[in-house]
Amino acid sequence: MNKKTVLLGVTGGIAAYKMADFAHYLVKKGYDVNVIMTKNAQEFITPLTFETLTNNPCVTDTFARTGIFDVHHISLAKKTDVVIVAPATANVIAKLANGIADDALTTQILACKCPKIVAPSMNTAMLENVATQRNIEILKNDGFDIVDSFEGLLACGDVGKGKLPDNETLLAHIERAVNDKKDLIGKRVLVSAGATQESIDPIRYITNHSTGKMGYSIAHQCMLRGADVTLISAPTTLRKLPFIETIYTKNAKSMFDTIKNIYNNYDIIIKAAAVSDFTPVICADNKIKKGESELEIKLKATDDILSYIGNNKTENQFVCGFSMETENLIENSTKKLLKKNLDMIVANNLKVEGAGFGVDTNIVTIITKDTSKALPIMSKSEVANKIIDEIINHIK
Repeated sequence: MNKKTVLLGVTGGIAAYKMADFAHYLVKKGYDVNVIMTKNAQEFITPLTFETLTNNPCVTDTFARTGIFDVHHISLAKKTDVVIVAPATANVIAKLANGIADDALTTQILACKCPKIVAPSMNTAMLENVATQRNIEILKNDGFDIVDSFEGLLACGDVGKGKLPDNETLLAHIERAVNDKKDLIGKRVLVSAGATQESIDPIRYITNHSTGKMGYSIAHQCMLRGADVTLISAPTTLRKLPFIETIYTKNAKSMFDTIKNIYNNYDIIIKAAAVSDFTPVICADNKIKKGESELEIKLKATDDILSYIGNNKTENQFVCGFSMETENLIENSTKKLLKKNLDMIVANNLKVEGAGFGVDTNIVTIITKDTSKALPIMSKSEVANKIIDEIINHIK
């Protein structure tokens, strides 16, 4: 990532103390973080804390004498890539909605032309007040990105909406705002991910080692690049992705039925899910013998999702599948590409260290009917972007 500058505006809500952790979190993610605090915010946390964590001066006064001839609130505005106000009190939201610039933070925001994010955090009654809701709508209409507050136990003891969202949620809004590639705007992308589960009996099921990380990374990167993304997810422990419609399925049949009903609505279809190609249909009586269950399972082949999509796709649809191979990687994957009538297949050898299931890296070869491109070991998010780059090159 080219280092991006984040302007973090901290206002006088109790959640201000959480922003020290968030500022440090952003720094560790590679952002250059500048903090502006309102006067009331300094009642909850000191500027020195932010200066120590960000290695940048913390702005608290519009007219502070820095010893440098510079209109600071204008110069900082020029280099800022995204502004996020968190926590945003009802008072600051009201000021921003009405263009009031009477302190360092509101003056800075008024001078910024970059994307602006506001994360309201306050008592539920204050948040739901008609004036606050009106001001939030004004900000939305003015182009501000409003982060929905979480629900839960508030500092005042009430239970309701008004909690400051967690670091991952705030980061997701920043990532979307600063992403330089917007080459998928106007495209609808369907991604499947995760490992399906085929029940043997009411207690047990057959699955595989897929964690869904690769598919989730692809869906996430497509969203950041401007696509309208739908994710069909088999069971996984991964966190729900923001800004993405997620449909949860359990077994191969439910995933097939879901995709079959909607795939025609999408421009790009990427099947990264590790789907079982059989379903247990009969299980013999379980007899315990020497501490082990004796199972006798008959298997019934399931519908091949990729083959169905590949052979029924429209002229303008692009279909990409995945191939997991332990030998003859290119040959076997190319056969699948042709047999299933795919536009692209992403193959990785499960015997190579750093590739496959349960790790944060992958080593893949991107194959089309005319090309084969082997990639070195990369993070799965980097692999996702390379796959998207290749898809875009082929659909231009």
